[in-house]
Amino acid sequence: MKRFMVIGLGRFGQRLAQMLTQAGHEVIAVDLREELVERVRDEVALAVSLDATDPEPLKAQDVASLDAAIVSIGEDFEANALATATLKSLDVRYVVSRASSQIQRRILMRIGADRVIFPEEEIAERLASQLANPNIVEHLALAEGHDLIQIRAPAAWHDRTLGEIDLRRKYEVNLVAIKRTVKTRNEEGEEIKSEELVDLPMAHTIIRDGDVLVLVGSTASLSNLPS
Repeated sequence: MKRFMVIGLGRFGQRLAQMLTQAGHEVIAVDLREELVERVRDEVALAVSLDATDPEPLKAQDVASLDAAIVSIGEDFEANALATATLKSLDVRYVVSRASSQIQRRILMRIGADRVIFPEEEIAERLASQLANPNIVEHLALAEGHDLIQIRAPAAWHDRTLGEIDLRRKYEVNLVAIKRTVKTRNEEGEEIKSEELVDLPMAHTIIRDGDVLVLVGSTASLSNLPS
């Protein structure tokens, strides 16, 4: 289980907080507006009304131990930027900030944001899964509560067979295919890289470093895969 703080509980921030919670992670939802805090109080681990530009109330929430903080204050860029700078000054390891223009993006990166997003171009579900597991390279919602993801093979699975990993029993997910980079040489001896699709992986199939696994399962099960 990871620990996240979502600051700014507009439509995007609220959905992100819900998705991270549904994936089994601890979420602290923050906004100055009490009515928005009340809206998510029963859906997250903790909902707090506080000024995220003030370091003191943030310290009280032990922000230095967060896996990530997401600043999604859409209507007030100054507050968004100040909250970002404040979080970085408090040694938050990974801060994601919202922007609505390339100028805002440059400012946020300059003051320390580790990643800048444009909510109009981001799907909250995709961001939630990527934050929960940075090995995820693609995410597709299939139906309510069920997803298909492409994930870089975790280091703990390298050089092990699918039978040893036992994905279905241990993680309750199904492996659909494996994308694998294959190196060959042409007649001139030059190395050529191509992608191979293993579409019928068997129990004896060995997972290699660099493999991308195509997995299907419930949102909760997929979120619990090792990173």
